[in-house]
Amino acid sequence: MKAVTIEQGDTGVTVREVPDPVVGPEDVLVRTLRVGIDGTDHEVIGGSHGGYPAGETYQILGHEAIGVVEDPNGSDLQQGQLVVPTVRRPPPDGGTNAYFDRGEPDMAPDGSYVERGIVGAHGFMSEYVATPAEFLVPVPDSFAEYGFLIEPISNIEKAIEHALATRSAFEWTPESAFVLGNGPLGLLAVAVLTQDAPMYDQFERGYCLGRRDRPDPTIEIIERLGATYVDSRETPVSAFKAAHEPADLIVEATGYAAHPFEAITALAPNGVAALLGIPDDWTIDLDAGRLHRELVLENKALVGSVNSNIPQFERARDSLTRMPEWFLDELVTGVFEPAAAPEAFADDTDAIKTVIEFDTV
Repeated sequence: MKAVTIEQGDTGVTVREVPDPVVGPEDVLVRTLRVGIDGTDHEVIGGSHGGYPAGETYQILGHEAIGVVEDPNGSDLQQGQLVVPTVRRPPPDGGTNAYFDRGEPDMAPDGSYVERGIVGAHGFMSEYVATPAEFLVPVPDSFAEYGFLIEPISNIEKAIEHALATRSAFEWTPESAFVLGNGPLGLLAVAVLTQDAPMYDQFERGYCLGRRDRPDPTIEIIERLGATYVDSRETPVSAFKAAHEPADLIVEATGYAAHPFEAITALAPNGVAALLGIPDDWTIDLDAGRLHRELVLENKALVGSVNSNIPQFERARDSLTRMPEWFLDELVTGVFEPAAAPEAFADDTDAIKTVIEFDTV
């Protein structure tokens, strides 16, 4: 079958033939429809994140996928049913562990899991995938085109859930949310926070930080979603509070190492910032005493978040249902056949979200 891979020693993707997946007794065979490309894929390609499956000289990329059940293999799933796979799996030679037994693989520490398409396991960017049914989330038939977005949305759902949990010990009435980053993850976060849903309707005002000049499609998306665009070249995060208002919730989706510390100043008293970006090593100068005082004296919090679990995938499924079709159409700017994968992975300042399409329903 065809797959999009990164070969050890290479700096670009390869489209190659790989063996069909081995379908174990607990596995479901899934025919892949679409797989999204995100920043983590580029980090894997660049060698700054992840790792190859044991004994392999290549890795199949991709962790944002939508597919259709080809062979349910005795599971409760049905042939032809659309599914989205989760990313984390137990180590292949270590069986399960307490985190997976509790349904909390997203909280497992390094070394107690592998991640499909990222570290220690092949991804979903191939014609077929085999995976246990317990790691598949059924989705409506209408999700064939955009269901691959459930995985990144699930990460946002988890980050917000954990951020709100840090405020659950007292009465908290947030009104403003500030998303750092106008890439795909940031735009999805704006869409989640501005939708009409019980968990998010408390946020009356939204803002999104970027570094783009008008006219720009991401700015148009932000404003059409009802949020305010903040140009970081004119108003850096550290100046946001004075220029606009203190933010009750900040969602960081840039991976820019200074942003978490600048976010402390941008937060309102009792506010919380959820960090999603993963920066490279970088040393910065900061006023540690002032930031420490703000965290303590104003009851502020920072929380890191990575990966997600089944309930968060299910919540992401619900959020995707509520997102307007125009937003999804404008977010996905490129759909490529597998043979054109090198083009899909190439730097393109005009692209927002690109996807590899293996098949249609």
